[in-house]
Amino acid sequence: MRETCSPKEQCPSRLFLAVPSSMGSSEQVWACPARGTGRGVRRQTGIFGHGSRCQHRSTAMLDVPFLPFCAFLGTLGLLCVAMVGTWCQHWRGGFSLDGSSRTFNWHPVLMVTGLVVLYGAAALVYRIPNTWSGPKLPWKVLHGSLALGAFILTVLGLAAVFCFHNSQGTPNMYSLHSWMGLGTVLLFSCQWAAGFGAFLLPWAPTWLRALYKPIHVFFGSTILMLSVASCVSGINEKLFFSLKNGTTAYKLLPAEAVFANTLGLLILIFGVLVVAALARPSWKRPDSNSPDSRQPLLSGER
Repeated sequence: MRETCSPKEQCPSRLFLAVPSSMGSSEQVWACPARGTGRGVRRQTGIFGHGSRCQHRSTAMLDVPFLPFCAFLGTLGLLCVAMVGTWCQHWRGGFSLDGSSRTFNWHPVLMVTGLVVLYGAAALVYRIPNTWSGPKLPWKVLHGSLALGAFILTVLGLAAVFCFHNSQGTPNMYSLHSWMGLGTVLLFSCQWAAGFGAFLLPWAPTWLRALYKPIHVFFGSTILMLSVASCVSGINEKLFFSLKNGTTAYKLLPAEAVFANTLGLLILIFGVLVVAALARPSWKRPDSNSPDSRQPLLSGER
């Protein structure tokens, strides 16, 4: 009877062929010039038993450090603000407070800056590694302040568009864009007020904060995506209204249309990347049971 080498033996000239079988295993067939052929079964997960290793390699390749990612995201956000300002200045006539179309131009600039870029920055505060140790209260204040700044810019953006509509006799709140935008702002205001009351004021008990925290996180991402949808739909609506009657039609894709469409895509990419960063488990701030992590802003503790 011919002797065969086992799978555990080291044979430099042995050749392997992994043949898949049922129940998630692979059958390994080997051939050795000195001892003939043999068969063995190895129980491993994945195709041919290499699924876990391939998955580990792909995960390692996607493991981007947070700070370079954050720098890229900040650059993308600033690019969105610069592009919306350039669009309104170069193609839409600039800015003014006289109730004309130049007053309207404040609306997209303030909305993109506040409701998307600054709001996204506020959402990512707790993903900064420096916030994972030491007092949490300063980061709470920074998070709330950035969100408040975003809300103020958003309200000013709404005031600009209402001022323009009223001075021109244009009806308010008739389009899907306006419904979606106002609904997002109202939801944002409720989110900020509830977060301030739950996490910064002294009367909220610990169990209430623990109960509300996942709700706050969920609606934070939801509001950002609604903001992105509102801004993109607003850009599209403005192009439809503007590129007609003596100008190059939107369907012919003039330079302004290409520029504004690119701006909309960049805003969408920015929102998706922020939500992806919020959902990444390795970038989340570890939960802390220290008293400081539950300390409100206006408490008597020192």
